[in-house]
Amino acid sequence: MKKIILSLCISACLGSIVSNNAIAEDNPVKTVSTIEAFATMPQVSSVSVSPNGQKIAIVRATNREGDYIVEIRDTKDLGKKPVILGADRMKVQGVSWLNNEKIGVSFRQLLESGAHKYWTGQFAITDANGKGKWVLPSKKVRGFGIIDLLPNNKNEVLAQADTNSNGTPDVIRYNIKTNNYKTIMRGNSKQEGSFTPDADGEIRGASGWNRADTTIDLYARKKGSDDWQRVRQISPNLREQYEFLGFSKDRPNDVYIKANLGEDKAGIYTYNLENNIFSERLFGLENVDVDGVSFNPYTQQVTSYNYTSKHPQKYFVDESEQILYDSLKSIFKGKHVSITSRSKNDNAIIVRTMGDQDTGTFYLITDKKKVSPIGERLPLVDKSKLGKVKFITYKARDGRKVKAYVTIPSVGEKPYPAVVMPHGGPWARDINIFDEWSQLLASHGYIVIQPQFRGSEGFGLDHWKAGDKNWGLTMQDDNDDAALFLVKKGLASKDKLAIYGWSYGGYAAFVGSMRDNNIYQCAAAGAGVGDLGRWSAYINDNRFARELQRPTVKGISPVNQVDKVNIPLLVVHGDIDSRVTVKHSRAFVDKLKKYGKDYKYVELEDADHFSNTLFYPHKKVFYTELLNWLDNKCGMKPNII
Repeated sequence: MKKIILSLCISACLGSIVSNNAIAEDNPVKTVSTIEAFATMPQVSSVSVSPNGQKIAIVRATNREGDYIVEIRDTKDLGKKPVILGADRMKVQGVSWLNNEKIGVSFRQLLESGAHKYWTGQFAITDANGKGKWVLPSKKVRGFGIIDLLPNNKNEVLAQADTNSNGTPDVIRYNIKTNNYKTIMRGNSKQEGSFTPDADGEIRGASGWNRADTTIDLYARKKGSDDWQRVRQISPNLREQYEFLGFSKDRPNDVYIKANLGEDKAGIYTYNLENNIFSERLFGLENVDVDGVSFNPYTQQVTSYNYTSKHPQKYFVDESEQILYDSLKSIFKGKHVSITSRSKNDNAIIVRTMGDQDTGTFYLITDKKKVSPIGERLPLVDKSKLGKVKFITYKARDGRKVKAYVTIPSVGEKPYPAVVMPHGGPWARDINIFDEWSQLLASHGYIVIQPQFRGSEGFGLDHWKAGDKNWGLTMQDDNDDAALFLVKKGLASKDKLAIYGWSYGGYAAFVGSMRDNNIYQCAAAGAGVGDLGRWSAYINDNRFARELQRPTVKGISPVNQVDKVNIPLLVVHGDIDSRVTVKHSRAFVDKLKKYGKDYKYVELEDADHFSNTLFYPHKKVFYTELLNWLDNKCGMKPNII
């Protein structure tokens, strides 16, 4: 393969972009408190480039509360006055190019139905020149969502939508020029989701819920065939990983899959639809599951196999892509580098960097040589106070090896006051490149450990299944052992330990407040699962989750053991949380009051469950309460000169 030689040189193109940054100009870093800096909404949340590389679309904040607009700028002249697009009644969330003239903009909107409030997403299409009308495809169909941009078809996109209001999504070709659509596949009881197109935009993979066998069935069809064949039945009892990743461009009847196939760690294979044979394992690792496969968005060729150890990594199978990434890493040394958008000829590439000292910065690279800064997510954060992140392994009390991220503050001296911060899920894992919450605490002098406790995903089936029926038991031991690991290493004070988490992490904080021989001085539970019975009832609403997850959710139900709470507890919850309803925390707090426990309850108005619905007012209140709780109520205030 012919190598592509890239000569990239940094060019000072910052002037015109910085002049657009009212936040940075009006509020110098030195005059902003740590809480204010972290609570301010990201200045730049996303950047994408048009297929021809002539324009970029930037989602940029207009003030500390966000109030995002979309800027359309000329890649050859970033200082030229941009086209500005925005909405009065909806919050801009993201932007993507549908062709060289049209963009799709996602919005978030707070709606009310009687006494019920909820955040909902919306998608609109408009002209990038700012002269066209806003079109909402969802007004024609329900549940509109783009599946594929069809790069070789400039006027159509492939989307899923419920076109006949029967509750099952169909597949349509939506014409972004005329705003008409054609239904090309009717969803049905067997093929009702996870629609997977091939390189030509033909839907050849799908999944459906098999009520008789209590499985999710994966279907595929050969190139040019109308006949679906069942490739796999996924049983909730076995909990194997098996996922369609995409079809081979050169071998159209080969589908890439992520699967265990008898191994503890998931790997990459292909499955041939003609002879029903799996390939040898194309890629896999001993310590972590693979994440998936990357395809070039224009050629549809596989460029890399992906996995996450400390950070997301790529194993390249495309030499030119390897050379490109190596060149980028040589420019942004010590940073995690990712390409978030690119033109068809790669003459315009959007790169995002992140790292311990980088909150997330976007750059435009043009003609493979000119690097122009676009903007940073959190420019007000004082970089000198950010902590260093280590990825470590510690042993739990039963000998299990557990991974963890440790954010070590650059202010103060060890042993530091420590916060154990278990992630949500629990079927998830942390990926700490720049983590806002751990860096907020580190900037204030706390060392933070994020344990990937048993029950976390990404580290193989054994580690994942080890959390089954151990909520608040061995899963909780892993969190406590993370804190004790820091003490043993001389990094933390044994009399200055706290546990804080959100969602399942909030559940862990509830349980952490009531353990015998408690190692913590205090706890803080955000959006926590307080009642396992209530949580199991919520899971029942999802057919597959009912069979898959409910049998594993067994252990301590915190609301039934509030009398055992033995340390001060801060409880925080959004009042319109749609995932873990606020009733969990309200019921827990009622019992805290009944038993005369030491607590404080903070309810965030119009906040949903996920962090992307925590806005500036929420974060300012929340961060202030959290740090005040740790500093003063818990008596853990770091000794910083």
